[in-house]
Amino acid sequence: MADTSDTRTPAQIKADIERRRALLAETLEEIGVRMHPKTVVDDAKARARGQVDQTLGRAYVSVNRTLTGVRGRFVDEEGSPRMERILPVALVAVGVVGLLMVGGTRGPGGSGRSRGGRCRRRR
Repeated sequence: MADTSDTRTPAQIKADIERRRALLAETLEEIGVRMHPKTVVDDAKARARGQVDQTLGRAYVSVNRTLTGVRGRFVDEEGSPRMERILPVALVAVGVVGLLMVGGTRGPGGSGRSRGGRCRRRR
């Protein structure tokens, strides 16, 4: 059965209806703004920027830790270079660069010269 014990006056009921309509209109307006394509795109961009910023921050911290560790291996507590550690690394680097330069001067045949000194034409 329906509850008939509502003791509000018609003016109170009308005011309540108007208030609920205003709340409903406000809610629908908010939903419309949230679901507007520009808002959806802007929100997605903001989330992507946040993820990129977070990733860059993590990368920065990781690189900083690595550099601090490397610096600790090649520099002593006073800031002076540790030559006993720098010299072997420098020699290896020079050797690798030298091998790359020597290996890069040869052609695909290995000798750096073409066959017979002339280019052959295919028929």
